[in-house]
Amino acid sequence: MPLALLILALSSFAIGTTEFVIMGLLPEVASDLSVTIPQAGWLVSGYALAVAIGAPIMAVSTAHLRRRSALIMLMGFFILGNLLCAIAPDYWMLMVARIVTALCHGAFFGIGSVVAASLVAEDRKARAVALMFTGLTLANVLGVPLGTAFGQAFGWRAPFWIVTLLGVASIAGLIAVLPKNEEVRNGNLAREISALRGTGLWLSLLTTVFFSAAMFALFTYIAPMLRDVTGVSPETVTWTLLSIGVGLTIGNLIGGKLADWRLGTTLAGVFIAIAATSAIFSVTVHSFIGAEITLFLWAAAAFAAVPALQINVVAFGKDAPNLVSTINIGAFNAGNALGAWLGGVVIDQGFALSQVPLAGAAMAILGLVTVLLTFAAVRSKDEALASS
Repeated sequence: MPLALLILALSSFAIGTTEFVIMGLLPEVASDLSVTIPQAGWLVSGYALAVAIGAPIMAVSTAHLRRRSALIMLMGFFILGNLLCAIAPDYWMLMVARIVTALCHGAFFGIGSVVAASLVAEDRKARAVALMFTGLTLANVLGVPLGTAFGQAFGWRAPFWIVTLLGVASIAGLIAVLPKNEEVRNGNLAREISALRGTGLWLSLLTTVFFSAAMFALFTYIAPMLRDVTGVSPETVTWTLLSIGVGLTIGNLIGGKLADWRLGTTLAGVFIAIAATSAIFSVTVHSFIGAEITLFLWAAAAFAAVPALQINVVAFGKDAPNLVSTINIGAFNAGNALGAWLGGVVIDQGFALSQVPLAGAAMAILGLVTVLLTFAAVRSKDEALASS
């Protein structure tokens, strides 16, 4: 595998870490900046909304650039945003910094996956893209728990300084190793936009939104739930995040194989599993062992959906896979914002922290409904074509 793939993986590791590490540090951020836990949760929502809105805008804005130039520019945004996070004097400056950081997210993954595939032979393209996204998986397994540990030991700003340095290493690597002889792209914006049609595509994107909402209604408030309800120490929260990361990785591997087997069945089963484990966690959160087991199973169920969701969307938007993939990343993050907001509403309305996972279960049920509607529409279309 070319060295450039490892640099892309390092970049995705840094981006994934900066997005998710804030969730393990919500109590520290809220205390230091004198805001409530739900207000601190909006730092997750703000980032996610910026990705959702910024992903297609940045994809279109960089369509005329060489992919190498686009990736370097996007990583520059990333470095600036994380530096601002590290020095932010107050809550609103931190929010602005998170938004600046998020602008690079969706387009970087969309363009980076195309670059990764272009670096290898035809029969190795999928493995090349998978290697790049391994960085995102490792962010959940290692980056988030380690960043949380550093934040608890040295202050919540410490992880952002570290990620800034990772960004500097990434941009230096991108400059050094990405191919320089690439032709300028001539993107056909009208053709790409015309591919964004059809009920199946928009139902698939809505399914992605509900998936992320189901996941992040629970995940955003995992640290305060574990500390205030389960009663564990900050150090134990770090180990729990590591366990969740392992569950996410296992689920991602299993989900890819299941999606190749039967896409609709996999998606329906995953949403049922997310709803069930979320509801069960609202009970087991009061017990350390029960909480750990449930969270591991919940994480495995959640990330089993990711490959299937990506395949689902691209199948309906195959005339513009790059744009559709980027918009799907935006849909993931729109769901992140919705889930974080919904969990905050539950808390603000005076419900117990242990009730927050039930909001995630409700979002999973809505996701199951959109899955059933999507594949019912597909079957109706196939039957109509068969009869004609």
